[in-house]
Amino acid sequence: MAVPESLSVAQARRITLAAQGFLDPRPGGATDMRHLRRVLRRLHLIQMDSVNVLQRAHFMPLYSRLGPYDPGLLERAAYRRPRELFEFWGHEASLIRTDLQPLFRWRMARAHELAWGNMRRIAEEQPQLVAWVLDEVRARGPITAAEIEHDAPRSKDHWGWNWSVVKQALEWLFYTGQVTAAERTTSFARRYDLPERVLPPAVLAAPDPSPAEAFRALVELSARALGVAGEAELRDYFRLPLQPCRAAIAELAEAGVLRPVTVPGWKAAWLHHEARLPRRVTAATLISPFDPLIWERARTERLFGMTYRIEIYVPKPQRLYGYYVLPFLLGDRFAARVDLKADRRSGELQVPAAWREPGADPEETAVALAAELSRLAGWLGLHTVALPERGDLLAPLASALRTGVVPSWSVAP
Repeated sequence: MAVPESLSVAQARRITLAAQGFLDPRPGGATDMRHLRRVLRRLHLIQMDSVNVLQRAHFMPLYSRLGPYDPGLLERAAYRRPRELFEFWGHEASLIRTDLQPLFRWRMARAHELAWGNMRRIAEEQPQLVAWVLDEVRARGPITAAEIEHDAPRSKDHWGWNWSVVKQALEWLFYTGQVTAAERTTSFARRYDLPERVLPPAVLAAPDPSPAEAFRALVELSARALGVAGEAELRDYFRLPLQPCRAAIAELAEAGVLRPVTVPGWKAAWLHHEARLPRRVTAATLISPFDPLIWERARTERLFGMTYRIEIYVPKPQRLYGYYVLPFLLGDRFAARVDLKADRRSGELQVPAAWREPGADPEETAVALAAELSRLAGWLGLHTVALPERGDLLAPLASALRTGVVPSWSVAP
């Protein structure tokens, strides 16, 4: 469907969902690398986070778009040859397509300006420690910080080097591109190694783009992934600096890659020239707090009418919805939000709270959400779905779960 120059919020929402891959067909069974690559070509990167109350953050965006899939595929893409993903600072800590690595060399080169304080201090005040750590990685990698912390030299001038400064040195080397992540341990610690022993040779051999070329490419990728977006979201996707991002937007607009469009309630909006406007969206899936669909919370509110904040760091008595709350996408709207926890010891998917979004039909939402919770539990290897404990969707969701919406999974009494 052709995209007009003036969009309603509903049209902008459907364009976004299409760009993010929610209209692509789900495999419906066994997944393979083709399905994974299809999502990665849409998103370009996946945010990582250490929180594991439900599932590690980087596994969830693929689940939301593919349904139950083999998580080993993502592990293989990121940590086995030939690597298709590498770890770096994209949108926060991220797994990024390896072919995009040259576009981040400007960030590596500007580490003295962009990296945070502790890393810069280590590089400036203890360069000999940084050099020693790099030598250790070269000789012993892949290696974790914990594996070399006790070997760090102690001298009259630098007594007391410990894990924290060794880790900071490794993170400086990681930010500057001198080391990279070879893999993750079961406790989610990075194993560091030299890029030439991790990244594909063709990626390492690729010439350095100029910063302006990199910014143009990254803004174009942001626009492609978002479909329609304001300047703030185009910057936020890869955390780009303001002025270079504005210059890139102007150049892409002049080249016809970006088109200005109007959306009610938006100051300005840019449409990627290949974006499509579907007539309808039939999604029914849970969205991780770290999903690129909702990275930019102000955009989420403008598109979906949902004010969403993750409340992990909010004191329990002050939480509105729960500890680890996932929005539930039904059609092209968020119909509910649900607090979830995977109790792996008991094999139960716990539902501390379930809340209906304004305007969503409670019965329809409950039935669809019950089916999705059963699907998610199966993917996580859990045997039961607990009844919700609180929230205004408690009664209809409990009823839907009790009636066995998806009979292949049991429901805890």
